Amino acid sequence: MIVREAVLEDVDQLAPLFEGYRRFYRQPSDPEGARRFLAERLGARESRVFVAETPEGRAVGFVQLFPSFSSVSMKRLWILNDLFIAPEARRTGVARALMERARLLAVETGAKGLILETESHNAPAKTLYEELGWELGGTHHYELQV
Repeated sequence: MIVREAVLEDVDQLAPLFEGYRRFYRQPSDPEGARRFLAERLGARESRVFVAETPEGRAVGFVQLFPSFSSVSMKRLWILNDLFIAPEARRTGVARALMERARLLAVETGAKGLILETESHNAPAKTLYEELGWELGGTHHYELQV
């Protein structure tokens, strides 16, 4: 398996994985919207995406990170927003490799760290995060839908 940073030309192979991610979170199917969203983020350099590929070049997983900042520490902070592994590639180390590449991005950019959010019932993801040293934060997460 190869993990590398995605470029705009990767959108067509990333879009189906992104659609799988959105369906996991019970969103309606929108393949063209998924493709457009990824193309806009990559094209504007608004996110960093790492893709895991088989030796044959088939994408089997991705992680997307958005930059933010911590005013308290006065440092960059990365939001690990999306992580998805194709069902046939799960339990093969793909998620672990993508999470490690995300951690390296934080190190490379001198960031304070990474943050993420997952649903409370997503036991496989929570297990992986804790195995990798992630800790449940002590703050409350609030949302305002507009």
